[in-house]
Amino acid sequence: MRSVWKGHIRFSMVTIPIRLYNAVDSSGSSIRFNQLHREDNGRIGYDKKCKSCGDALSNKEIVKGYEYGPDEYVIVDDDDFQKLKLKSTKVIEIEGFVEADEIHQTLYDTPYFAGPDGDVAVKVYGLLSEALKASGKMGVGKVVMRDREDMVMIGHDSGGLMIYKVRYPQFIRKMDDVPNLDQSEVSADELKLAQSLVESMTTTLEEIELKDTYHEAVKEMIHAKIEGKEVVTAAEEVKPVVDIMAALKESIEQAKAVKKPMAKATAEKGEAAGKKAAGTKKAMAKKKPAVNAKAKTKAKAKAKVKKVA
Repeated sequence: MRSVWKGHIRFSMVTIPIRLYNAVDSSGSSIRFNQLHREDNGRIGYDKKCKSCGDALSNKEIVKGYEYGPDEYVIVDDDDFQKLKLKSTKVIEIEGFVEADEIHQTLYDTPYFAGPDGDVAVKVYGLLSEALKASGKMGVGKVVMRDREDMVMIGHDSGGLMIYKVRYPQFIRKMDDVPNLDQSEVSADELKLAQSLVESMTTTLEEIELKDTYHEAVKEMIHAKIEGKEVVTAAEEVKPVVDIMAALKESIEQAKAVKKPMAKATAEKGEAAGKKAAGTKKAMAKKKPAVNAKAKTKAKAKAKVKKVA
């Protein structure tokens, strides 16, 4: 696993050398398409041209500029960024620890694994990890990655440290801004049925198939076109809900019908396991008399020897 950032976590007088690793593997999650000319299937290229002189430019000839007035720019290069006196470019300074449930789910952005950088960091890294696990708290800090400073949360996960890049609260919109929320009215009977539907569909995350089916469908479509097959799919008709109560009742019955075969399969599996265990015990019980008979034969043989003697 290749690290994407190298630096330190620091809280008070304690410093931990760490490396950050991407927790999300996005390499196989997307299918890339090329843009082609419809006439001859030639690939489309993009030249970076200067709007003043019209020349095509290479990356070496391009610089960054900030427009502070109409057509007036200040030029900024990599050396200027290196001179920025921010501790967060190389150090994640923990500014405090908060309860994990204080962080709203909309704030979470990108997760990273944090690992100790070298043998000298292992002990103090483990100490912080276990302290966060025992307290249930998360550290709050800042880090500079890819030319921007982000707020991060540091927490324990599966024996190590997770660092979550989070959004600044001032950039999160409010639910109150969503139109038509105040127009919804729910009756007591509708709410009761909706709660019954939720209960009937309650399961565990492990039992739900978390798979990118769209990605697989696109791959199948591509392979079909390569083989010269025509891809035909019937569009699913989505009917508007007119009678909410009838729709809820029908949904509850459907959810119950789905759960029954699953419960039956689980019961049959348990019954089969029970029969197997009972059969094993029975077989072992049958073997015991054979052992006893063998012991009796040996005893008789010994008795005969004594008589002869």
